[in-house]
Amino acid sequence: MTGTAGADPHGQGPSGDGSARPSEAGFPALLEDNLEDLYENSPCGNLSTLLDGTIAKINGTLLAWLGYSREELVGLRRFSDLLTGGGRIYHETHFAPMLAMQGEIRGVSLELRSKDGSRMPVLVTSVVKAGSEGQPQLIRTAVFDARMRRAYERELLNARKAAEREDERLRQLVSKLQRSLLPAVLQTPPGLESAAYYRAASADEVGGDFYDLFPLDDDRWGFFLGDVSGKGVEAAAVTALARYTLRAAAVYDPDPAAALRNLNTVLWQEYREDARYCTVVFGILTPTPSVGGFTAVIASGGHPEPLLLRADGSVHYQRTRGRIVGAFPTSQYANTTVVANPGDTLLLYSDGLTEARPASSETADGRYGTAALARFATRLAPTNAADAVAAVTELLSTFGAGLTDDTAVLAISAPPSRP
Repeated sequence: MTGTAGADPHGQGPSGDGSARPSEAGFPALLEDNLEDLYENSPCGNLSTLLDGTIAKINGTLLAWLGYSREELVGLRRFSDLLTGGGRIYHETHFAPMLAMQGEIRGVSLELRSKDGSRMPVLVTSVVKAGSEGQPQLIRTAVFDARMRRAYERELLNARKAAEREDERLRQLVSKLQRSLLPAVLQTPPGLESAAYYRAASADEVGGDFYDLFPLDDDRWGFFLGDVSGKGVEAAAVTALARYTLRAAAVYDPDPAAALRNLNTVLWQEYREDARYCTVVFGILTPTPSVGGFTAVIASGGHPEPLLLRADGSVHYQRTRGRIVGAFPTSQYANTTVVANPGDTLLLYSDGLTEARPASSETADGRYGTAALARFATRLAPTNAADAVAAVTELLSTFGAGLTDDTAVLAISAPPSRP
């Protein structure tokens, strides 16, 4: 079979995909062959000015945008005359001097004022054309329509402002919800001192740490400090349920171990499908005004052990045992009695403190740890509730980005005996 070289017997082009492609000889027919028309009807505005800015040449695109005729501008107006008031100031103080020094300036955002007074945002690029001996002769400027870009930027800015307003609204809601889960005013047993502090790890999420100190009958006081698993609205719901359950339990049966068993049952029945649980220390405090100080019966459900800072400067962790609350259908809890003498301070805290990762840490896993906390407390003792909480607050501020979890602190102290 004979035929033209390169021909496809199936009628397909050289590419084999059935599309007809122009030969190299056919490309010139597709290209612009009228340079003047290309200049006049370019997608961007073009103009040439003398070194003093007088317009020497301007294309039809820019004239159409501005609504002027060529005779109204060429030889009569300067480029800066087409700018808004602010644009003229910027042109004289920045644009023109930089162009003179550098020989070009690109992508400057300006606004042109059309004949009817309307404004048109543009991006301007100017280049100084030099003669054969290097001396500047004229300025060539390309003007790009930036109306769509400006509209996009406005929409983007509006969207950003809306997002910022929404973020601020969310932060306010989070703050209000967080405050609702903590006592508005920390009450204090007569003759004793108390202080508390809560530090949220994030302003955008409700934390799960909680505490309270409240009066009961017969001069007794209930107190607790806990930490709910997770964050957000779900954690807030568990926190609210835990707080009110413990308060109610303290009224009906002022036995800390029984209160934790009751809370364990409530959380297990309510959240066993979602695995919601908490750690908590719960106690019943009885002031002992005859000798000074107080006695506290405490029970713990998987929570870090409280610290007792003695008046003699010693520090002791109060040994407690008990599984986390709400994770198992049945759990046993035991009471521990703490006797605080005059000058002693009982310090409760959540694990956000001991599990923080400071820049320098002596533990293998990089956490602050209970040993470091004991040494820190030893430097404080003897102390009182307000000073102890203030010192821990300052300590937390030094952890920086290493503090990744919410942290709550509650301190109860007995004033030292008077000589």
